[in-house]
Amino acid sequence: MQMPDENLYFIALIPHDDVADAVTGFKNDFAENYSSSKALRSMPHITLKAPFKLVKREHKQLQEWFKGIRPMVESFMVELEDFGSFPNKDNPVIYVKPVMTPNLERLQKAILNSFEHAYPQITIPYTERTFHPHMTIAYRDLTPDQYARAIDVYQHKKYSAFFRADKFCLLQHNGKQWNVILEHSL
Repeated sequence: MQMPDENLYFIALIPHDDVADAVTGFKNDFAENYSSSKALRSMPHITLKAPFKLVKREHKQLQEWFKGIRPMVESFMVELEDFGSFPNKDNPVIYVKPVMTPNLERLQKAILNSFEHAYPQITIPYTERTFHPHMTIAYRDLTPDQYARAIDVYQHKKYSAFFRADKFCLLQHNGKQWNVILEHSL
Protein backbone atom coordinates (compact mmCIF):
# COMPACT_ATOMS: atom_id res chain seq x y z
CA MET A 1 0.00 0.00 0.00
CA GLN A 2 1.24 3.48 -0.71
CA MET A 3 2.32 5.78 2.09
CA PRO A 4 0.27 8.97 2.65
CA ASP A 5 3.01 11.10 1.06
CA GLU A 6 3.19 8.90 -2.05
CA ASN A 7 1.09 8.67 -5.20
CA LEU A 8 0.58 5.50 -7.22
CA TYR A 9 0.71 5.68 -11.03
CA PHE A 10 0.89 3.54 -14.14
CA ILE A 11 0.97 4.04 -17.92
CA ALA A 12 -1.37 2.23 -20.30
CA LEU A 13 -3.08 2.01 -23.66
CA ILE A 14 -6.83 2.34 -23.18
CA PRO A 15 -9.10 1.00 -25.93
CA HIS A 16 -11.98 2.98 -27.39
CA ASP A 17 -15.46 2.52 -25.95
CA ASP A 18 -16.75 -0.37 -28.07
CA VAL A 19 -13.74 -2.56 -27.21
CA ALA A 20 -13.74 -1.37 -23.58
CA ASP A 21 -17.43 -2.30 -23.29
CA ALA A 22 -16.83 -5.80 -24.67
CA VAL A 23 -13.88 -6.38 -22.32
CA THR A 24 -15.93 -5.09 -19.37
CA GLY A 25 -18.56 -7.65 -20.39
CA PHE A 26 -15.97 -10.41 -19.92
CA LYS A 27 -15.04 -8.95 -16.51
CA ASN A 28 -18.74 -8.99 -15.55
CA ASP A 29 -18.94 -12.65 -16.62
CA PHE A 30 -16.11 -13.42 -14.18
CA ALA A 31 -17.83 -11.49 -11.40
CA GLU A 32 -21.14 -13.31 -11.96
CA ASN A 33 -19.94 -16.83 -12.78
CA TYR A 34 -16.49 -17.24 -11.21
CA SER A 35 -16.64 -15.04 -8.06
CA SER A 36 -13.87 -12.79 -9.40
CA SER A 37 -14.70 -9.07 -9.50
CA LYS A 38 -11.43 -7.26 -8.69
CA ALA A 39 -10.65 -6.72 -12.39
CA LEU A 40 -13.75 -4.48 -12.52
CA ARG A 41 -11.90 -1.93 -10.36
CA SER A 42 -9.85 -0.72 -13.33
CA MET A 43 -10.87 0.21 -16.84
CA PRO A 44 -9.82 -2.15 -19.66
CA HIS A 45 -6.21 -1.39 -20.59
CA ILE A 46 -2.85 -2.74 -21.74
CA THR A 47 -0.17 -1.86 -19.20
CA LEU A 48 2.90 -0.21 -20.72
CA LYS A 49 4.58 0.73 -17.41
CA ALA A 50 3.49 -1.21 -14.33
CA PRO A 51 2.34 0.66 -11.22
CA PHE A 52 5.00 2.69 -9.44
CA LYS A 53 5.07 5.03 -6.46
CA LEU A 54 6.45 8.55 -6.28
CA VAL A 55 6.42 11.03 -3.43
CA LYS A 56 3.67 13.60 -3.93
CA ARG A 57 6.08 16.50 -4.39
CA GLU A 58 7.31 14.82 -7.63
CA HIS A 59 3.83 14.88 -9.21
CA LYS A 60 4.47 17.93 -11.45
CA GLN A 61 7.89 16.61 -12.46
CA LEU A 62 6.29 13.29 -13.44
CA GLN A 63 3.72 15.10 -15.57
CA GLU A 64 6.47 17.07 -17.34
CA TRP A 65 8.44 13.87 -17.96
CA PHE A 66 5.32 12.14 -19.31
CA LYS A 67 4.55 15.02 -21.70
CA GLY A 68 8.15 14.87 -22.95
CA ILE A 69 8.27 11.16 -23.84
CA ARG A 70 9.21 10.75 -27.50
CA PRO A 71 8.31 7.15 -28.40
CA MET A 72 9.04 7.50 -32.16
CA VAL A 73 5.89 5.47 -32.89
CA GLU A 74 2.93 6.77 -34.88
CA SER A 75 -0.62 5.66 -34.12
CA PHE A 76 -1.19 2.00 -34.96
CA MET A 77 -3.85 -0.70 -34.81
CA VAL A 78 -3.96 -3.05 -31.84
CA GLU A 79 -5.51 -6.42 -32.59
CA LEU A 80 -7.10 -8.43 -29.79
CA GLU A 81 -7.34 -12.14 -30.48
CA ASP A 82 -8.96 -14.62 -28.08
CA PHE A 83 -7.82 -15.20 -24.48
CA GLY A 84 -4.73 -16.18 -22.56
CA SER A 85 -3.69 -16.83 -18.99
CA PHE A 86 -0.90 -16.71 -16.49
CA PRO A 87 -1.63 -19.88 -14.49
CA ASN A 88 0.22 -18.68 -11.37
CA LYS A 89 -0.35 -21.11 -8.51
CA ASP A 90 -1.72 -18.57 -6.03
CA ASN A 91 -2.86 -15.70 -8.27
CA PRO A 92 -3.91 -16.94 -11.70
CA VAL A 93 -4.81 -14.35 -14.34
CA ILE A 94 -7.06 -14.60 -17.40
CA TYR A 95 -6.88 -11.92 -20.07
CA VAL A 96 -7.87 -10.82 -23.55
CA LYS A 97 -4.80 -11.37 -25.70
CA PRO A 98 -3.38 -8.49 -27.76
CA VAL A 99 -1.32 -9.54 -30.77
CA MET A 100 2.30 -8.44 -30.26
CA THR A 101 3.40 -6.11 -33.04
CA PRO A 102 6.65 -4.19 -33.58
CA ASN A 103 4.85 -0.89 -32.85
CA LEU A 104 3.36 -2.14 -29.58
CA GLU A 105 6.72 -3.49 -28.46
CA ARG A 106 8.55 -0.32 -29.57
CA LEU A 107 6.11 1.89 -27.65
CA GLN A 108 6.48 -0.09 -24.43
CA LYS A 109 10.29 -0.19 -24.69
CA ALA A 110 10.48 3.56 -25.39
CA ILE A 111 8.37 4.32 -22.31
CA LEU A 112 10.44 1.98 -20.10
CA ASN A 113 13.74 3.41 -21.39
CA SER A 114 12.57 6.98 -20.83
CA PHE A 115 11.25 6.09 -17.37
CA GLU A 116 14.50 4.38 -16.41
CA HIS A 117 16.47 7.45 -17.49
CA ALA A 118 14.20 9.85 -15.56
CA TYR A 119 13.77 7.63 -12.46
CA PRO A 120 16.90 5.46 -12.11
CA GLN A 121 16.12 4.92 -8.41
CA ILE A 122 12.99 2.87 -9.33
CA THR A 123 13.93 -0.66 -10.35
CA ILE A 124 12.16 -2.10 -13.38
CA PRO A 125 11.78 -5.85 -12.75
CA TYR A 126 12.69 -8.45 -15.34
CA THR A 127 9.03 -9.49 -15.65
CA GLU A 128 8.20 -5.99 -16.86
CA ARG A 129 11.10 -5.93 -19.33
CA THR A 130 9.87 -9.16 -20.92
CA PHE A 131 6.71 -7.57 -22.28
CA HIS A 132 3.66 -9.85 -22.48
CA PRO A 133 0.83 -7.48 -23.41
CA HIS A 134 -2.50 -8.45 -21.89
CA MET A 135 -5.87 -6.96 -21.02
CA THR A 136 -6.78 -8.50 -17.66
CA ILE A 137 -10.33 -9.75 -17.15
CA ALA A 138 -9.78 -11.79 -13.95
CA TYR A 139 -7.03 -11.81 -11.31
CA ARG A 140 -6.29 -11.41 -7.57
CA ASP A 141 -9.61 -12.85 -6.33
CA LEU A 142 -9.71 -15.62 -8.96
CA THR A 143 -9.18 -18.82 -6.96
CA PRO A 144 -7.29 -21.75 -8.48
CA ASP A 145 -10.55 -23.75 -8.56
CA GLN A 146 -12.48 -20.97 -10.31
CA TYR A 147 -9.51 -20.46 -12.65
CA ALA A 148 -9.68 -24.14 -13.63
CA ARG A 149 -13.43 -23.83 -14.34
CA ALA A 150 -13.02 -20.57 -16.27
CA ILE A 151 -10.02 -21.57 -18.37
CA ASP A 152 -11.96 -24.63 -19.56
CA VAL A 153 -14.42 -22.19 -21.14
CA TYR A 154 -12.13 -19.31 -22.11
CA GLN A 155 -9.37 -21.34 -23.77
CA HIS A 156 -11.93 -22.30 -26.46
CA LYS A 157 -13.82 -19.00 -26.55
CA LYS A 158 -13.25 -16.79 -29.59
CA TYR A 159 -12.91 -13.02 -29.54
CA SER A 160 -11.49 -10.67 -32.12
CA ALA A 161 -11.39 -6.87 -32.10
CA PHE A 162 -9.23 -3.94 -33.19
CA PHE A 163 -8.67 -0.47 -31.85
CA ARG A 164 -6.43 2.38 -32.92
CA ALA A 165 -3.70 3.17 -30.42
CA ASP A 166 -3.52 6.92 -31.00
CA LYS A 167 -2.57 7.86 -27.44
CA PHE A 168 -1.26 6.40 -24.21
CA CYS A 169 -2.31 7.49 -20.75
CA LEU A 170 -0.85 8.28 -17.34
CA LEU A 171 -3.15 7.04 -14.60
CA GLN A 172 -3.14 7.84 -10.90
CA HIS A 173 -4.83 5.92 -8.09
CA ASN A 174 -6.95 8.06 -5.80
CA GLY A 175 -7.27 5.44 -3.03
CA LYS A 176 -10.39 3.90 -4.57
CA GLN A 177 -9.88 3.76 -8.33
CA TRP A 178 -7.55 4.58 -11.23
CA ASN A 179 -8.10 7.84 -13.11
CA VAL A 180 -6.52 9.08 -16.32
CA ILE A 181 -4.65 12.28 -15.45
CA LEU A 182 -2.79 12.85 -18.74
CA GLU A 183 -2.92 11.62 -22.31
CA HIS A 184 -0.01 11.58 -24.75
CA SER A 185 -0.90 11.52 -28.47
CA LEU A 186 0.95 9.30 -30.91
